Amino acid sequence: MKQFVTILAGNAFVVSDGRGDIEPSPLVPTGMFSFDLRFLSEWKLTVNGERLHALSVDDLQYYESRYFLVPGEPTHYLDAKVSVIRHRQLIGGLREELTVLNHRGETVEFTVRLDMAADFVDVFELKQTLDTKRTTSVVVESDGLRLRYVRGDYVREAVVTSSAPADIDERGMTFRLRLEPHGQWTTSLYVSAYLPGGHRGQDIRELLETRRPAVNPETQRDLESWLAGAPQLGCDDAALATAYRRGLIDLAALQFGSLATGANLIAAGTPWFMTFYGRDSMLTCIQAMAFTPQLAVGTLNTFAATQATVFDDFREKEPGKILHEFRYGESSAFEEEPHSPYYGAADSTPLFVILLDEYERWTGDIELVRRLEHEARAALHWIDTYGDLLGNGYVSYERRNTASGLENQGWKDSPDSISYRDGRLPSFPLATCELQGYAYDAKIRGARLARRIWHDPIYADRLEAEAADLKARFNRDFWVSDGEYYALALDADGGQVDALSSNMGHLLWSGIVDPSRAGRVAEHLLGPRLFSGWGIRTLAEGEERYNPTGYHTGAIWPFDNSFIALGLRRYGFDAEAGRITQAIIDASQYFDGRLPQLFAGYDRGLTKYPVQYPTTWSPHAWSAGTPLMLIRVLLGLEPHDDHLVVDPALPEGMGRIELLDVPGRWGRLDAFGRDRVESQQRRSGRGGRRGGGNVVAP
Repeated sequence: MKQFVTILAGNAFVVSDGRGDIEPSPLVPTGMFSFDLRFLSEWKLTVNGERLHALSVDDLQYYESRYFLVPGEPTHYLDAKVSVIRHRQLIGGLREELTVLNHRGETVEFTVRLDMAADFVDVFELKQTLDTKRTTSVVVESDGLRLRYVRGDYVREAVVTSSAPADIDERGMTFRLRLEPHGQWTTSLYVSAYLPGGHRGQDIRELLETRRPAVNPETQRDLESWLAGAPQLGCDDAALATAYRRGLIDLAALQFGSLATGANLIAAGTPWFMTFYGRDSMLTCIQAMAFTPQLAVGTLNTFAATQATVFDDFREKEPGKILHEFRYGESSAFEEEPHSPYYGAADSTPLFVILLDEYERWTGDIELVRRLEHEARAALHWIDTYGDLLGNGYVSYERRNTASGLENQGWKDSPDSISYRDGRLPSFPLATCELQGYAYDAKIRGARLARRIWHDPIYADRLEAEAADLKARFNRDFWVSDGEYYALALDADGGQVDALSSNMGHLLWSGIVDPSRAGRVAEHLLGPRLFSGWGIRTLAEGEERYNPTGYHTGAIWPFDNSFIALGLRRYGFDAEAGRITQAIIDASQYFDGRLPQLFAGYDRGLTKYPVQYPTTWSPHAWSAGTPLMLIRVLLGLEPHDDHLVVDPALPEGMGRIELLDVPGRWGRLDAFGRDRVESQQRRSGRGGRRGGGNVVAP
């Protein structure tokens, strides 16, 4: 039995235990969630007063699940006289079809009970384990329950109805059944989440209807269409095929509509991040660019529409800055948290320019680039003005909201993620190394757009000169001479924050690394201190703060590894990129093809399998995008004008890869690759396939 099961659609998701029940858990935020609020905190089923256990769970579709249950505790001997099937779907709200089957040859009476409750807790409070008690009301109606929370004009409701008659009380519904021999009974329960009034006059009704989960009777057909529109993968590696299909399905599950544009956006992931994030959404779009480039359109338009134009210390707004996070919950509505939206990230703004250029390189959509010229220029201006806090030519960060803003504002945003090798934490402002790489890349790409599309060669020349100067200074100031690697950051005094970390792998992707030093960077990344055999750790073993289960201090993030692998290929380290790719794909097998947000950094020789991080959740967008990026790395896919360059470099044992109908400005093209052994066998006439046989996905 699976311990916890998640289904999701649009902005809503449901987390239950393996029997379909929702009840308080000290570790897992179970419930029905929408718009950052828990609309259902208890949903517990009993038959004749007994809890049920699962014979099996079917959650192969992201938007629905089925639980096959029998009463009592599981034993080796099972001769159940009654069984229960729960079929759960997200269709605007939560729909659960409950079926009870009598397996006896006589008429039997059953009492079926569903305990229900809603605490209307903000997901932000759950994440921070704050006091989550609410004063709620329950109204018993003729056909169901109305659960309600009111704070001033902030009103949230959950309404539960049943298609079958029930005895309804404030704690739930009781069904008293009399089933004929081998008979069955069914009811459909529906939980609707309502936002009948907004805080301070905000109109929430339109918001709810616009962003209502897009599941309908044709959802399966829509999913099949999504999969059919992506390139078709044929390969000899079964794990790669599974991870690719799982990644595409999860990317479909995490999409929701955009109020600003009507185009789809990618939510960062469950359970804490079912909203759009600056870096997460943009990096996921880059990962998926060779496969589903249309995902970038809604992301770019939405972030352009919400780009800051004024100063706001509470939300950390500055003109030209791209948002970090948008929340809908109670804490944001009452400005107890700044996430409506929040701009406390130093990387989202250069990533906006990078994504815009990457999208045009693949699609040739110059109209979008022309339309977003003002926003792109504003983002580039932010890099040199408000992003350069110390006036030293480097992008730095220091939170302006000292009460609730993020201290660290790069992708490693936990409080202890940036440290010296001896474990000390530096003072702020901080200039992490990857921020400089992103700034460099944004200037190079901005110059390309200025010269080719905006027809401003003077601006292009200026950006290229600034990028060259930044690259020279960076390679002087960030290089740790006694270890021959790049420092994690510069502190407020310009000193090197000298812990050895994975951040410098992003420097290879950006192109800021001096070619003469790329070899040493690759050696460190694939050395035993950073590379565990399952992937590259966020912090090197031997650093004072290293912990294999540390969120940003030793754990392995699949998305991080995918960009490092792309950077290694950029600098010609094909074998090293292949090792990382193979390691992550190998790890995916232990997660049923669905890569988690992160997993522990234990050495592969020690564990023999990747160790699940204690509080990681799936699906997460940039983990779902990782298999796509790794396939791009293996095949060496790059756009060049109106052509698709294919330069395969597959690790030994991977066999062959065929990627059919790669979309881009060239229309649709196919890409092929074989590992060295496979190619040699083919040339010698022996042929044969390696790995998992002939596997096709999706």
